[in-house]
Amino acid sequence: MTIRLALIDDQTLVREGIRGLLELTDKVEVVAEGDDGDRALDIARQYAPDVILMDMRMPRMNGAEAIEALTAAGFAMPVIILTTFDDHEQVLDSMRAGAKGYLLKDVSLENLVRAIESVANGKTMIQPAITESLLKGLADKPADFAAGDMPEPLTPRETEVIRLMAGGYSNKEISTAMSKSEGTIKNHVSNILAKLAVRDRTRAVLKAIELGILS
Repeated sequence: MTIRLALIDDQTLVREGIRGLLELTDKVEVVAEGDDGDRALDIARQYAPDVILMDMRMPRMNGAEAIEALTAAGFAMPVIILTTFDDHEQVLDSMRAGAKGYLLKDVSLENLVRAIESVANGKTMIQPAITESLLKGLADKPADFAAGDMPEPLTPRETEVIRLMAGGYSNKEISTAMSKSEGTIKNHVSNILAKLAVRDRTRAVLKAIELGILS
């Protein structure tokens, strides 16, 4: 089944480049394009795409603000954010708003399609380079959580799992990397979510970054 994608970016050449890449595959169809966050709302209403691929920095309404507006309007389609290395604060803002994927603008076609398929199927996709950049950019930034918000400590094995989660790895890929069964990894992920008091993998990674668990 072809995934219906809306592409939101204020740079025409970027939109043309991404659309040109996606035209090389039969897995994704670009059904609508827009040049700012306001258009994302109009497109969601008119086209109801399966996934929205959206730039971080745009005039009038940036990516994080657009995600918040989509959520407030009742739209549940997943959003993948396009970013660059110097967007640390805005990446965090988009994480808090609920973005399901994060890609650099020089992403390969293979990884682009993989990310779109992942979020369309309810998963998340964070490019490892983005996580590395976030950690470097936030190294001297105080956590946003008060001391009373500190969760139950993660075990060494759970810490290893969340590091791989932060790299965008699926449960299956983590199980292979750690030589553990996929069921065992699912249990670790469930424990991590419970300990960090979050409801999904993206927020788990965000909280782990802000608490200094990932450093």
